[in-house]
Amino acid sequence: MEQKQDGKIQRMKELTGILSEAAKTYYQESREIMSNLEYDRLYDELAALEQETGVMLAGSPTQRVGYEVLSELPKEAHESPMLSLDKTKDVEALADWLGDQKGLLSWKLDGLTIVLTYEGGQLVKAVTRGNGEIGEVITNNARVFANVPLRIAYQGQLVLRGEAVIKYSDFERINDEIEDVDAKYKNPRNLCSGSVRQLNNQITAQRNVNFEAFMLVRAEGVDFHNSRKEQFLWLKEQGFDVVEFREVTRDTIAGAVKDFSERVQTYDVPSDGLVLLLDDIAYGDSLGRTAKFPRNSIAFKWADELRETHLKEIEWSPSRTGLINPVAIFEPVELEGTTVSRASVHNISIMEELALGEGDRITVYKANMIIPQIAENLTRSGTVRIPDHCPVCGGPTEIRQTTDVKSLYCTNPDCQAKKVKSFALLASRDALNIDGLSEATLERFIGAGFIHTYADMFHLDEHRDAIVEMEGFGQKSYDNLVEAVRRASHTTLPRVIYGLGIAGIGLANAKVLCRAFDGDFEAMRHADREALTAVDGIGGVLADGWMEYFQKESNRELVDGLLKELTIEQEAAPAGEVILAGKVFVITGTVEHFPNRKALQEEIERLGGKATGSVTAKTSYLINNDTTSNSSKNKKAKELGIPIISEQEFLEMTGGTGDAD
Repeated sequence: MEQKQDGKIQRMKELTGILSEAAKTYYQESREIMSNLEYDRLYDELAALEQETGVMLAGSPTQRVGYEVLSELPKEAHESPMLSLDKTKDVEALADWLGDQKGLLSWKLDGLTIVLTYEGGQLVKAVTRGNGEIGEVITNNARVFANVPLRIAYQGQLVLRGEAVIKYSDFERINDEIEDVDAKYKNPRNLCSGSVRQLNNQITAQRNVNFEAFMLVRAEGVDFHNSRKEQFLWLKEQGFDVVEFREVTRDTIAGAVKDFSERVQTYDVPSDGLVLLLDDIAYGDSLGRTAKFPRNSIAFKWADELRETHLKEIEWSPSRTGLINPVAIFEPVELEGTTVSRASVHNISIMEELALGEGDRITVYKANMIIPQIAENLTRSGTVRIPDHCPVCGGPTEIRQTTDVKSLYCTNPDCQAKKVKSFALLASRDALNIDGLSEATLERFIGAGFIHTYADMFHLDEHRDAIVEMEGFGQKSYDNLVEAVRRASHTTLPRVIYGLGIAGIGLANAKVLCRAFDGDFEAMRHADREALTAVDGIGGVLADGWMEYFQKESNRELVDGLLKELTIEQEAAPAGEVILAGKVFVITGTVEHFPNRKALQEEIERLGGKATGSVTAKTSYLINNDTTSNSSKNKKAKELGIPIISEQEFLEMTGGTGDAD
């Protein structure tokens, strides 16, 4: 009976996907992928299965959930506190904790915990975990999750917990559609949190949020034979996706942990560890709980070392674009062998989600064991004040929202921080490459009044005497700097465009624009939106940013002054060599025929192609010398049917030899 029901629900999921794709192509793209007769046949099959099983999945073409915009999310207290789990990183400790009991080992998913309530077979309420005692009611959003059953066969009251998650593949797809670098999401968990807690559930629906059940709280009148496994299997029968789990004993748990840990790198659902749950319901409940943890389950962490500390303050750090990033300063702790005392909070949305305040107890970790991050705020005072004025220039600030991310910006065009970082970008290696003109040196020169415009960087000889007398400088340093400036005056147009710091225009996009406009900078700077978006890889956001930059008279004057100081060398490819036009490559792994991956990227761009960092449906080839590896990029390429080629195959394709010889 169980297998039969499970098979029917799997078929319902298949039909929902097929019919939804058919409807999308018909109504949004004006093309057909199946006949009306075939669509109706599959639709009737789905409707019959829904009637037979009593299950109706979210997204089913047989029903439509209306979109709704709320002014705020209502709050609601949980019946009992939702506790965190005790944790260990020791497999032997897991085995000792389990003892002679049978357990269920599953992924510890990294998303947002949700409590669902069903009555009379209908989804009636969905509430976030919140602070464990009070959550936010997101029922309307849960109705548009990709896989939540809206109707189930069971007619009693059902309460269950699960994790709302956004898969890595969907995270990359959504980020690829955002062309403003500052607006991209930092990780799937932050994107999921913002998606689940939307006031407009149409946005939630577009994010493809999935729900995976991990705990049945109440289902009166159902005999589960005192087994958590039976609860999981029953939830599957009701149409829920249940977190992947495995039965374990003291003797088998080490092998199961090893299997999970080997698969975590390629697992599409974000996970930050494992959960071990006692199968015996009555025994687990009899153990009770501590003030902080339930005793019937424990978490296993294999990646990140967490440390508890206290937040001292939020430092606000301006950038060249005017973006002011919040940075958490906390009491120093040892993490992964080093002492850390600060971590970027990225934007206001994340800061508000963490409810940060001075003196709060926080846990910190190193993402990928490298970048310090705040994992959790244990006290959530939320007392941090967003500054009304820029900490560098004192100019007014404003909060801007892109997609659903709120960020703080300095509105003063003459902000010193903007100037220093803008000049530093222009002098950087991929732009004019002025060796010796570091950010620290620029700060001193700007502060001394030597540099006001881009053109001033090429007239430092007017301040020779003052520079030579500066601490840390001398005649030799001055001579080296002047020579570096002289060399930098002979450059290429893509380097200049990249150095201007136009939002979203990196070196690769600068090269694409130059090729599309045949190196005609005047045509480029006066191009309208239609002409810009016609260029492959330049979407509406980038086009608007480009036009906005050149609409400002101050920017036009800066650029005109700079161009008078430069000799622009032409980069036109020899006739017949733009053989990779329209092709998009992703490079991963080590290279053998080129000095490094950047050299290979430059060769791709020289031949008219484009190199990006993520494998998407737009990717033409993935270059990986280990074509048979199980890396995440190889796996994604195989899923999308994208050819995986070696470096040698790339050279054969282009008739090149590489630069290693």
